[in-house]
Amino acid sequence: MRWLELTVSCDNEAIEAVSEILGRVSQGSAVRPTRLIRDPGDELSAREDPTAPYEITAHIPEDEGAAAAVESTERALWHLQAFGLRPVGELKVSSVDDAGWTDAWKAGYVPQRIGRVVIVPSWLDEPIGPNEVALGLDPGMAFGTGLHPTTRGCLTLLQEISPMPPVVLDVGSGSGILALAALRLGAERAVCYDIDPLAVEATLANAAANGLADRVTAHQGSMPPAPPTTAYPLVLANLVAAVLIDLAKPLAAHTAPGGTLVASGIIDSRADEVLAALTEVGYALEGRLDDGEWVSLQLRHSPAR
Repeated sequence: MRWLELTVSCDNEAIEAVSEILGRVSQGSAVRPTRLIRDPGDELSAREDPTAPYEITAHIPEDEGAAAAVESTERALWHLQAFGLRPVGELKVSSVDDAGWTDAWKAGYVPQRIGRVVIVPSWLDEPIGPNEVALGLDPGMAFGTGLHPTTRGCLTLLQEISPMPPVVLDVGSGSGILALAALRLGAERAVCYDIDPLAVEATLANAAANGLADRVTAHQGSMPPAPPTTAYPLVLANLVAAVLIDLAKPLAAHTAPGGTLVASGIIDSRADEVLAALTEVGYALEGRLDDGEWVSLQLRHSPAR
């Protein structure tokens, strides 16, 4: 059997978005290079040039459905530019012989530790320490697998919240990684929203794969209905700066007085602008993490009486 190899070069901020697009038509995508891959010396690989682009690769059968899969992938990659990401390269397509590509993309991936949270691909077993919590998530299958600095920032700030509130609202849930991590860290229930129906499906599938299906609800949409009938003690919003600014008032309306907002997806050049918009609607900054060009914020909702 022959396969088509799909390859896209991109900047680090587009890794998860490109991986998700390639994952729609394949069994998974591989990121090269990545700190999730071990080198021959069994050490996590390091990038000699941090400005060099990443390559995202996936394989699909070279059959009657290949042309449609390539076309849909090209169209989705084109639409990525609407989000203002740094340039995403053109889709490169080449024909290759059957070399076990259905499993080859998995080679080299290792579990990723972000504080106490351990992200484990489904095909691996990993010892989990007494203070750690595990999430089974496959890289390249949906938005949010811990590769992006904004996801790491949210997960890090999430672990500083104690005690974990019983209910969490995840706005722009993607793969559901943040909501699932909150449940592992002590929350009882998570309510998730995403405008992408594929993200809603991914959230529910990942919740089921982690034995958390009965504790997660996922809806298509940007936010819960207004006016709010429920105020949440913890709101997670890993979006982008422009959307956080636009949703500042709805986020505040759905955050309980004294509740916490963890916000990310913020490029550093717009961090002050986002913080100003959130402060104006009653949030007070409690914590900030900077990871390269990306900023994650932890804020307390203190509305004026």
